[in-house]
Amino acid sequence: MSFLNHLINGISLGSIYAIIALGYTMVYGIAKMLNFAHGDVIMVGGYMCFCATTYLGWPPIAGVLLAVVVCTALGVVIERLAYKPLRMAPSLAVLITAIGVSYFLQNAALLIWGSSTKSFTSVVGGDPIQLFDGQLTLTRVTIVTIVACLVIMVALTLFTGKSKMGTAMRAVSEDKGAAQLMGINVNTTISLTFAIGSGLAAIAGVLLCSAYPTLLPTTGSMPGIKAFTAAVFGGIGSIPGALLGGILLGVIEIFAKAYISTQLSDAIVFAVLIVVLLVKPDGLLGKHVSEKV
Repeated sequence: MSFLNHLINGISLGSIYAIIALGYTMVYGIAKMLNFAHGDVIMVGGYMCFCATTYLGWPPIAGVLLAVVVCTALGVVIERLAYKPLRMAPSLAVLITAIGVSYFLQNAALLIWGSSTKSFTSVVGGDPIQLFDGQLTLTRVTIVTIVACLVIMVALTLFTGKSKMGTAMRAVSEDKGAAQLMGINVNTTISLTFAIGSGLAAIAGVLLCSAYPTLLPTTGSMPGIKAFTAAVFGGIGSIPGALLGGILLGVIEIFAKAYISTQLSDAIVFAVLIVVLLVKPDGLLGKHVSEKV
């Protein structure tokens, strides 16, 4: 049963990576840029929920909603102030700006909340579920995380495939100039993409802190990097690829910690990524796109 326990824990952790990776993959797929401040938006979401439940005494659901609203607004502000002026700039300038925004958010959190570790109270209550005479244990956070990931995945797929705004997003992803000629507001579409990605980051931040109940200004840094790895693993720009990459990455990490070494688990995760990219450079579900020069 230990194998099954590790598998479920891996799927739970991978679900968090997948939710974060969906934010990366949406922004890259539509705006063709890597938002490396995404991991720090996760941290902001965790702090917003922490403040609402701890300082204000709000119920957990209200804390989650506050985190989503604040992070959604933050994503739009970051896009408008930091990235929109660089819409036609070289990709290196955008990358440096993203790193700068990341450092700004981390240091702002240090000034506001300090560097001490905060103890996060899980937003999911209830005793663990015992199966097979206690040999298999399922925590409520694990169940909620996996279900939330699947619901978000299905909702995003339907949104991008069936809705009018989803069609606009796909059009902007294909060709911004042609989309604008067809009457699509490119700026609004990209801002909405950042808003959705940042809202997902808030949910991921709350779930991450609920599963691992500590909170620091650097909370989202390593999960953000691993989620970006998951997005590349599955094929960045692909929504199913983000889900597949996140789940596989979480399972590999947990099994590496359980059966090989806790110290080498991160190295093993990135080694697997390198091997996959050597065999399939576009990721597991990524599509090769040829560009005419």
